[in-house]
Amino acid sequence: MPRPQALDPLFRSLHSLKGVGPHLSALLTRFFGAPDGQEAIALDVLMHMPSGVVDRRKMVGVANTWVGGTVTLKLHIDRHIVPPRGRKGIPHRVLAHDETGDIQLIFFRSEGGWIEKALPVGEERYVSGEVGFFNGEKQITHPDYIVEPEKFATLPLVEPVYPLTQGLSSKALTKVIRQVVETVPELPEWIPAVTRERFKWPGFSAAMHKVHLPESPEDGDLTGPARQRLAYDEYLAGQLTLQLVRTQLVAARGIARTFTGEITSRVEAALPFTLTAGQKQAIADIRHDLASPDRMSRLLQGDVGSGKTVVALMTMAALAESGAQSSLMAPTELLAAQHYKTLKPLADAAGLGIVLLTGKMPAAERRAALAGLASGATSIAVGTHALFQSGVEFADLGLTVVDEQHRFGVHQRLALSDKGRHTDLLVMTATPIPRTLVLTHFGDMAVSILREKPAGRQPIDTAVLSISEYPRVIARLKARIAEGAQAFWVCPLVEESEHLAVVSAEDRYAELKKVFGDQVALIHGKMSAAAKQEVMDRFARNETKILVATTVIEVGVDVPNASIMIIEHAERFGLAQLHQLRGRVGRGSNRSACLLLYKEPLSETARARLDTIKGTEDGFVIAERDLELRGQGDILGTRQSGMPGYRLAVPDAHRHLLDWAHDDAKAALANNPGLTGEEGEALRTLLYLFRKDTAIQLIRAG
Repeated sequence: MPRPQALDPLFRSLHSLKGVGPHLSALLTRFFGAPDGQEAIALDVLMHMPSGVVDRRKMVGVANTWVGGTVTLKLHIDRHIVPPRGRKGIPHRVLAHDETGDIQLIFFRSEGGWIEKALPVGEERYVSGEVGFFNGEKQITHPDYIVEPEKFATLPLVEPVYPLTQGLSSKALTKVIRQVVETVPELPEWIPAVTRERFKWPGFSAAMHKVHLPESPEDGDLTGPARQRLAYDEYLAGQLTLQLVRTQLVAARGIARTFTGEITSRVEAALPFTLTAGQKQAIADIRHDLASPDRMSRLLQGDVGSGKTVVALMTMAALAESGAQSSLMAPTELLAAQHYKTLKPLADAAGLGIVLLTGKMPAAERRAALAGLASGATSIAVGTHALFQSGVEFADLGLTVVDEQHRFGVHQRLALSDKGRHTDLLVMTATPIPRTLVLTHFGDMAVSILREKPAGRQPIDTAVLSISEYPRVIARLKARIAEGAQAFWVCPLVEESEHLAVVSAEDRYAELKKVFGDQVALIHGKMSAAAKQEVMDRFARNETKILVATTVIEVGVDVPNASIMIIEHAERFGLAQLHQLRGRVGRGSNRSACLLLYKEPLSETARARLDTIKGTEDGFVIAERDLELRGQGDILGTRQSGMPGYRLAVPDAHRHLLDWAHDDAKAALANNPGLTGEEGEALRTLLYLFRKDTAIQLIRAG
């Protein structure tokens, strides 16, 4: 499936454009983030959307201009006041007027006589720029445009404003973009005519012309027909890709599993609580997938403490009933060890063989663990991504559970398939993800959601307090520790920073030791896995009372007796992080508290974040609020490999289009799986246009 020839003008080198030399090309390549070793192309420039427009149509006369407004004036040039040679910092001033009043045009760095040529005394010129006020006089400093009356038609009266980078001027970028827009070809239409007519959407080329060469400020509106059309195109390309990935994953035929119910009933009987309705529904959904001959690809979303691990165990027990093995992959050794500790007693009670595989195991222990997996005697392996390194052989791996990997993207999901491990896949996350991001990042997966918490989970009292109340906090903490409580104290940094006025974990540990002595322990990401585990074990055994930590404890740490969470510099943490950290408490029978300590002054966004956390414990409400506060911000943390960063779509304004694109992509592939014929050719053009390499490779391979 070669790239359609119609797209060739957009895939050409920037060097082929007028005025783009090596320096500007290198600058644009850096700015647009082209892959290593590749330079930016015309398409990168085309996809760079304006952030606003300047309306120069206001010709109100000097008397009616206002400070800060951008205007266009027809001026009579009166005289030049040229600064003495060698006197730096004194501007070249041009006095001018129209029939309503006087104005000055101000220029710094005026060598070469070009100002006198551009603004000859006694003649008229159209001048456009932002009006300022200095020493009682109106002025325009460095006008954006100066044109002769007969060339007025060349003045862009409605001009897009683009995000820039250091060294890249607005004029240079605009010139390049205009050249590219003029070469956008007419492409086959991938949107059904009925949809375009319903929303009055222009074609792709016409939409790009409206956005980059607007005739009125409304042409580039985020909610206008042109931007809506382009946002939908980008969403549709992404959703087609995810649906093709899903087809590929499911096409690797799975095995229709059968279950006896024997092992799962023993696991359920060993649980210290009753399964929630949400857990039962998720287990039913998963069993339905496993019983199908298609391969399972499911996302299990659950709020902090909603019991995802138990759902995973019930799934792995069901696999064991069908004679297959399971692996549970965690992002860190600390979390893998925590899972193993939670699962082992339940697995033992049900007669399930379970093993923990880490990089630091003694050789003999590792050999025994690997032998159990190779022979099939061990049903469950828990570990990090090292589970999929060479040397780890399973007798019959039927299920891979990936936990807390919101960075586990499309490429990784395909990689598990490519390695010949045609296992069923269950991805779990405790970061509640708004629906728009579920569609964007996990649109290839079926979704189960756990909303309620298991019985016995305690509510958490959340308070927000200034760090100036530190002595009061210490006094209260002393009293609670004396009553037998344990506390987490989280700081944003491991050690002191020259650049940030933030209390580090090491500094806070030293301060707390002065008050609490050996009752305080410290844990952070720079420690070895063994050292971290030792500190966690001592805290879990209640040998230490206060654990000072960085966000290394954000995920998966389970100490039921810990009922106090203090987060210092809470204003520096994101909503999802604050919610995850708070979820480390409220796991036992004691009523729990979370204290958010902040340092003044607080920004409006930081205050809104803290108010949100104080106001609700519902992670899904928090996730939606996070999306509102951060706009296009990356809610899932590090941007996933192979995951989209939108350039044309703005989720805040275009969220509703994603559902349509999802449904349309599904329908398109259901009707035409190979994307053949005219309609298929148009959709393939769309995938090339948005450089969906994964999708293109899958179609070629298919």
